[in-house]
Amino acid sequence: MAIRHNKHPRAAEPKTRWLTAAIGGLLLTAAFPKPEFSLLAWVALVPFFSALRDVAPKQAFRTGWIFGLAHYLTLLYWVVITMRNYGYLPWWQAVPLLFLLAAYLGLYPGLFSMLVSRYCTRPAKLVLLAPVFWVALEYVRSFLFTGFPWGLVGYSQYNRLHIIQISDIFGVYGVSFLVVLFGAATAVLSFNFMGRPWQGRMAHRKDIRVALSLPVVLIGLTLIYGGIRIDALDKAMAVADTAQVALVQGNINQAHKWDPAFQISTTKKYVNMTLAAAKQKPDLIVWPETATPFHFVASPKLTRLVIAAIKKSGAHLLVGSPSFEVAGGERRFYNSAYMVAPDGHIAGRYDKVHLVPFGEYVPLKRLLFFAGKMVAQVGDFSKGEKGRTLAWRESGPPIGVQICFEIVFPGLSRALVKNGAGLLANLTNDAWFEKSGAAYQHFAMTVFRAVENRRVLVRAANTGISGFIDPAGRVLQHTALFEDAVVHAKLPVLTGISLYTRMGDVLPLACLLLVIGLVGRRAIKKT
Repeated sequence: MAIRHNKHPRAAEPKTRWLTAAIGGLLLTAAFPKPEFSLLAWVALVPFFSALRDVAPKQAFRTGWIFGLAHYLTLLYWVVITMRNYGYLPWWQAVPLLFLLAAYLGLYPGLFSMLVSRYCTRPAKLVLLAPVFWVALEYVRSFLFTGFPWGLVGYSQYNRLHIIQISDIFGVYGVSFLVVLFGAATAVLSFNFMGRPWQGRMAHRKDIRVALSLPVVLIGLTLIYGGIRIDALDKAMAVADTAQVALVQGNINQAHKWDPAFQISTTKKYVNMTLAAAKQKPDLIVWPETATPFHFVASPKLTRLVIAAIKKSGAHLLVGSPSFEVAGGERRFYNSAYMVAPDGHIAGRYDKVHLVPFGEYVPLKRLLFFAGKMVAQVGDFSKGEKGRTLAWRESGPPIGVQICFEIVFPGLSRALVKNGAGLLANLTNDAWFEKSGAAYQHFAMTVFRAVENRRVLVRAANTGISGFIDPAGRVLQHTALFEDAVVHAKLPVLTGISLYTRMGDVLPLACLLLVIGLVGRRAIKKT
């Protein structure tokens, strides 16, 4: 029989709760690159849950917001560097913008805490419902206000190969679910060990059984599945068609990138590195996002330099470049990727679909009139067509391209693979991040797009990190930051379709529907 205590009898003082929650937020940040202590993610939520113990919903919201503020301020500190150095904002504007972003993102753990306080009325419910609430809110964050799914909890485990294989069923959200489940179960067991109640209840035997058995069973099954899938993929890759791919990392200083005085030298640098790469007889050479500091095709002299190099190489070239079209007297700009055939003709163009606020357009211009775009050389960019792939070889599947920030949106990769992509290519320019943890965080997220869709992912970044990721999530090669580099790999081209590619975000959608159902039922009962 459970022992029932008075409601919220031992809630800690607010300052103590907030400090404990902040510690949990800092621990969670430490699980991400860098410093990348990924195992910390599994226990980072324990102090957070401790701070929520025996706390009413309103106080829980404040506590969760403090947790989120501590986490996102430290995870996204690089926003200040980017806004300061490339958005040309003074410190007194850049730092408040970081606080504004962290304060917004902190609302999600705040709402999570409120849900936990209201609906997890006994220890077993905390174990069962906490991962549901967390995943539902991560999912909402991925699309609300255009979406900002940077740093979902599951991404911290990108280097845990056997754990992340379930992403081909559940996406990154499946890994987030497991991490939060383990944290909730660990919290319940620690409360029981210390003789502390949760929401006025000591843990019953049933609570203990749930806290012990559920994570053991689900994590055990995940590890078994991971081993099976890795073995099956290795066999499939051994007999798959292959493509020889070269990545060119030009390492162009961002301050020089758009300076007209450096246009010719930048273009020649990429041309010379491409000719060096051609010695390995690649089928495809990939340049980074906006590698050409000019409008490809619209700048004949510089375009001819690139075309001549491609004809000499005998390879296809995938090159990032700004582009524009004139329609109805209006000029529309795009962040694009061109596929250039070995004979020099343009075989196709992909235009970026998901644009970066403040980088490629300014949202709420009237309100944020002081925040100019970081890419100030052109007008606001327009969106391209979702799911458009680029054909390149006469036989074989096309390539699916994602430019920069797009790679953090799973649905865009899914659309490309459903449209036949046999390889995924991420063209990016992470020079904005300098040597902060952002470049490493960005690279870690690309691993999940490869696993979710069971495709090789090739990543070309102006200043790094460039590399190859196989369909099991292994990083086959990668470059260092801020170095000139050309890397080659013979890559398998798979054509099978994963369950996640077919079905999409079934898990987070189910979690969201459950949350809506719980909240709706409570609202109906009150009326």
